[in-house]
Amino acid sequence: MVVASGRSTRHVVAICEHLISDLKDEGLGSPRVEGLDAGDWVLIDTGDVIVHVFRPEIREFYNIEKMWAAPEIEEGKLH
Repeated sequence: MVVASGRSTRHVVAICEHLISDLKDEGLGSPRVEGLDAGDWVLIDTGDVIVHVFRPEIREFYNIEKMWAAPEIEEGKLH
């Protein structure tokens, strides 16, 4: 999984369009894409890798890095 941010809606869309184009040019097929029209949070599923591209406010709100982080272990207790 890759998590990235763009500076604005336009930047998020540009990053994603460029990535989608590069994937096709490299012969890696057409990825499944969700959210490109809105440009707040775009998910690109390449089959092997999932790419999330967010506007900074949306990335902070959803905080998916925390959801996928390894749990902290303190003194033998799982937090």
